[in-house]
Amino acid sequence: MAIVDESETPVRMEGKMMAMIVYWVLGLGSLLAWNSIIAIGDYYYKIFPKYHPSRVLPLMYLPVAIGTLTILAYNESRIDTRRRNIAGYCLYFLGSLLYIVLDLATSGRGGLGTYVGLCAISATLGVAHALVLGGMVGDLSFMCREFIQSYFAGIAASGVLTTGLRLITKAAYEKSNTGLRKGGMLFLAISASSQFLCILLYAFYLPKLPLVKFYRSNAALEGSKTVSSDLAAAGIDQAEDEVIHEDQLTIKQLLYQNIDYAMDLYLNTALTLSICPGFLYENTGTHRLGSWYALVLLSLYNVWDLISRYIPLINWLRLESRKGLMIAVLARFLFIPAFYFTAKYADQGWMIMLVSSLGLTNGHLTVCIMTAAPKGYKGPEQNALGNLLTWFILAGLCSGLALDWLWIIGKGKF
Repeated sequence: MAIVDESETPVRMEGKMMAMIVYWVLGLGSLLAWNSIIAIGDYYYKIFPKYHPSRVLPLMYLPVAIGTLTILAYNESRIDTRRRNIAGYCLYFLGSLLYIVLDLATSGRGGLGTYVGLCAISATLGVAHALVLGGMVGDLSFMCREFIQSYFAGIAASGVLTTGLRLITKAAYEKSNTGLRKGGMLFLAISASSQFLCILLYAFYLPKLPLVKFYRSNAALEGSKTVSSDLAAAGIDQAEDEVIHEDQLTIKQLLYQNIDYAMDLYLNTALTLSICPGFLYENTGTHRLGSWYALVLLSLYNVWDLISRYIPLINWLRLESRKGLMIAVLARFLFIPAFYFTAKYADQGWMIMLVSSLGLTNGHLTVCIMTAAPKGYKGPEQNALGNLLTWFILAGLCSGLALDWLWIIGKGKF
């Protein structure tokens, strides 16, 4: 099989649409467990009213994720992608089940011990996140941009699914004393089922799709060792003498050449998480929508985040200029004073508009950066760059989480 330049289109395109659907589902499963916890935040605020669950649980989740990904990204060339991703989805599945078991074992009661258990499970999901997100993005970085766009759209769709279902269950169980709990258990059951589906799709179906085999074979020919198990699962035996051995860029060299993309992702995600979800739950005041207000805002953010991830598929709307991307990312910091003054002085209509704009810009810029950065590199370098950029996404999320606490300084709510 001949190596082709990334700009060229493979002659055989069989399985492209199915691969896009599968990657969308895998993206959905990559964050559904965590988005379920965020979406049922009102349930956790009811049983843990003094523990700031929308802020503390991410604090247990993200530092573990970034610590794990640091190790994985440094050693990415020696880690088998297939085993890494399957292990990650299995951890997601077990974590979702453990949330259910913990709630059933405590009969939905609060308390410090239960909260510590909740935090421990969240940390486990952090490990799963590092395994899956870095592994999937690294693998997708040497494939066509439609695949990576589909994966990130699936990640956003997990937020839409969870908040949409949360609105339905809240309406259905609003007058029930155990309504919030029933809704929460439904979410976690759906999450566990989706993780199991992801395990089956990744392990048995995805490796056999023709276009996926093409890209992985091409990466193997360029020297990538991370795809060997996936190729073996597809029945492809890559001979060592077929591999073209060339000098490859190191992690430091890749970082130096792509520092602007890395900082774009870091700043973009830091800004987003400094506002969503903590600010939306605790700092938007009381309005006519009452207890529905924060959930409606979170739903709107997720819907626009999903829609915006399809915008780059339209060529003239796809932002590829490195300078343009940096300007757009920096301009988003105007959201901070905008949210502050809107929460303090404006009504809920202005807040809805701001939240929608936050989601629209977040998804669009993320996909534009992730599809532009890997261009021009060989397969092993693209895999390494995908892991590296994922690290900066998680670093941005972690920093945004820390900055989110600044909204409640001086309010006497610690």
